[in-house]
Amino acid sequence: MRRVGIVMGSDSDLGIVQGAMETLRQLQIPYEVHVYSAHRTPDEAAAFAENAYQNGIGVLIAAAGKAAHLAGALAARTVLPVIGIPVSSKTLDGMDALLSTVQMPSGIPVATVAIDGAKNAAILAAQILAVEDPALHEKLSDQRKEMRETVIRKNADLQEKLNA
Repeated sequence: MRRVGIVMGSDSDLGIVQGAMETLRQLQIPYEVHVYSAHRTPDEAAAFAENAYQNGIGVLIAAAGKAAHLAGALAARTVLPVIGIPVSSKTLDGMDALLSTVQMPSGIPVATVAIDGAKNAAILAAQILAVEDPALHEKLSDQRKEMRETVIRKNADLQEKLNA
């Protein structure tokens, strides 16, 4: 199975990225995590993206706040799918990062999840990898069934409390 490459623009994004790491761990998907800045280490970020496929990576996740050029900078250097996680900040609550991540030019797409949406980034990465991995596809299907059962159980509990 190909790994997921997770890149943060700053180590201060680790608190957000941990949601993706935990989700990938639960799904038993191998991953690696790095700090590369689109602005402070552009050569290193570019080299990572350019070599990702040869190094066994199948999907990239990029987490960045404020100007949030990291996902786009990586996407410009690889044809692998790139998933952007806009990270919230004090200044504009992450709207700046969201817009910077989602507004990519034609031909260089970045799939973008919600602000601080690391768990969904990991699930989307898993779904991409599951196209070629029946066992992972089954894990994701089971996860959906469990979510459905949880909601049905919570509704039944609520109805019981309301009708008591």
